[in-house]
Amino acid sequence: VQLQASGGGLVQPGGSLRLSCVASGSIGSIGEMEWYRQAPGTQRELVALITDGGSTTYADSVRGRFTISRDEMRTTLYLQMNTLKPEDTAVYYCRARVGRGWYWGQGTLVTVSS
Repeated sequence: VQLQASGGGLVQPGGSLRLSCVASGSIGSIGEMEWYRQAPGTQRELVALITDGGSTTYADSVRGRFTISRDEMRTTLYLQMNTLKPEDTAVYYCRARVGRGWYWGQGTLVTVSS
């Protein structure tokens, strides 16, 4: 199983970005999918998740600004990020449960700065 995250970049405060995470390999039983982020000097934190049944959960810091979604085949996970703030600056990682295992993608850097 491979997860490839993309979509990061430099954006001004108040701007938007959409992150993508493409899953490939033996992903026939892909279930819950998640986005995490890690800012310099901090622990990795959960940003949003979408369950096997499609329910979503968000960290308090992003609720109302970020939206997690995925395509019907569950091969691509998205994170729409609006009204970005400097404190959203971090490396963003996707994670997915496939069968009994969890898999991480490589990170994509989001920098929010004027």
